[in-house]
Formats: sequence, structure tokens, C-alpha cells
Amino acid sequence: MALSNTIFLVSIIFFAFLFNKYLLFFFKKINTNLLVDDQFSKPQAFHKNPIPRLGGIALYCLLAIIFTYLFFSKNIFYFEYISFCSLFFILGLIDDLKINIAPKFRLIAMIVFLIILIASSNIYINRTGLAFLDNLIEIDIFSLIFICLCFLFIINGSNLIDGFNGLLGIHSLVIFITLLIVNFIHDNNSISFILFYISLFIIIFIKFNFPKAQIFLGDSGAYLIGSLIAITTIQTSNLNPSISPFFFCILVFYLFFEVFFSFFRKILISKKTPLLPDNKHLHMLLYKMLFNKYKKNLNSNYMVSIYINLIYFLLILPGIYFMEDGLFCRYYFFSLIIFYIYFYKTLYKKTK
Repeated sequence: MALSNTIFLVSIIFFAFLFNKYLLFFFKKINTNLLVDDQFSKPQAFHKNPIPRLGGIALYCLLAIIFTYLFFSKNIFYFEYISFCSLFFILGLIDDLKINIAPKFRLIAMIVFLIILIASSNIYINRTGLAFLDNLIEIDIFSLIFICLCFLFIINGSNLIDGFNGLLGIHSLVIFITLLIVNFIHDNNSISFILFYISLFIIIFIKFNFPKAQIFLGDSGAYLIGSLIAITTIQTSNLNPSISPFFFCILVFYLFFEVFFSFFRKILISKKTPLLPDNKHLHMLLYKMLFNKYKKNLNSNYMVSIYINLIYFLLILPGIYFMEDGLFCRYYFFSLIIFYIYFYKTLYKKTK
């Protein structure tokens, strides 16, 4: 049994690598502009060469294979993963195919999808770490709104930070591996299986995206990863009641607060709609600061990914160590928000 599992693991690693490689090769052969990110004038664009947005397609296809394998070999059916990931992958793929959808209609589509999916699945949040909020989510309508907001923040946060080589890939890998370790230690095997393979496929994607990008995730990949993070974070919190809910807030604080902060920054400071992209996000300001400092020595945006993910990893370490201490995690989460604002303000002054 152990031998067959080892053979399957080696085979899936080899297959996943070749799948990414030959998907890229096939795409170059057909020579099409579909799925190619060649819009260099976008405010969130920081690359100079056209790059195919194939990462989401590769990740989705590989996950579909694993879902099928786990269903037939271990009789585990991941309904929530399949339903959430499929709909949001398709929504992102529409944009990758350059079918223009107004931001407000895309947001409405997300909300409609979430309402339908949450109502028809077993996704729920039973504790938040705040007594008044725990009382509110016992009311069905408030629970639905709260879960929808959680998904919207994480999915849009993933899409928002995607754009620099390795930024979302490495960031999500840290989250998935942390969740994998937590669930493995607590014998949550079904979620551990899928987290293991998600982490594996993310590592293989990073090989093609960092430091030099051969492929991008695209909106389909960013939405897919965002929905995976949201589902696994919620389910891990529910499965491990000894761990503070605020630990999971610490784990996703960058994705969450990047969207939250940007929303109010655009309304209150920039005086523009929060639905349109701009070039004043934290990772973009860091890129500008590094570019101004190193000039020609900074040949790629991958340095931004190293800086941000290293800082992020160091910041979440205390939360990991004290994950069962609810009081510590609560105050530490709010201290991370203060740190983010201070860091952003510092970068803004240096790049103004």
C-alpha cells in the first residue's frame, strides 16, 4: 500500500510538471492572443513582455484529477471545493479570455454565486472570537452575509496581489502549508489530503512563475486560489475548536486587509470608485521604492515577492506559536493591521 502511494505521488509530480510544460508549449504553437497578458498600460501591470495566463487552467485541471482520484480511491467527495472553485474559476477565465465585464457586474455575479453556493453547501462559520459577532451569526441572514464577505475579501485579495512574479503563489503556499500542518497534527485526513496536493501543485506553478515568469495565474487562477484559501481556512477553523479564530484572521490578514484598506483609500483619499484598479497598492509602492533605489540593478519585480512574503512569514510566526491563545491572537491581529498602515504610510511618503 505504501509503495503504491509512493508510486502515485511520484507519478503525479512528474505528470503535473509535464502538464504545465506542455500546456505552455502547445499554447505557443497555436500562436493566439487569447489568454495572453499583453496589456502593459494597465495601472496594475508591471511586466514588459506578453505572458500567457495559463496557471489557473493548469491548476484547475490538476485539481480535477486529484478530486477524481480521491473520490474513487478514498471515497471522499469534495462538493464544496468542486462547486466553489469551478464557478469562480470560470468567472475569472471569462476575463482571461478578454471578454470584458464591468467591475460592478462581476461583483454582483460573485455575490449571486456565493449566495447560491453557501445556501446549497455545508459551509458555515460557528465562531468568530467575538461574543457579539457570534450572537449575530446565529441569525441565518447575518451568517450568510458574513460568510459572503469572508469569501469576497479573500478572493478579491488574491486577485489584487496577483501581478508580481511569485507574490500570490508563494503567499498562498505559506497559507496552505500552515493549514496542512494544523490539520495533519489534528488528524483531519480528508482536508489534509487535498491541502497536500494543492501545495504540491502551487510549488510546481511557482517553478514556472518565479523568478522569471513563463506563465501567470490570471484571474482564473487568482479566483481559484482565493476560493481554495477561503474554504480551507473556514473548514480548518471549524474542525479545530481549540485554535483561536483570530489565528486564522492572522493567517489571511494581508489578503483581507489589502482589499479592506484599498476600498476606503480609494473612496476617502483618491475620491474614486473602489471597483477600478490603481497603482497605489502596498506591493506596487514597494516596487516603486525598490526601483528608485536600485534603478537598473532591479531587473525584475520578483524582489517584491521576496520582501513581502518574507515579512509576512516572520509576522505570522508568533500567531502560529500562540494559535491556541485567543487573547494573544486577537490583539496580535489588530497589531498587524496597525503595522500594515504604518508600513504603507512609510512607502507612500518615499514614493510620492
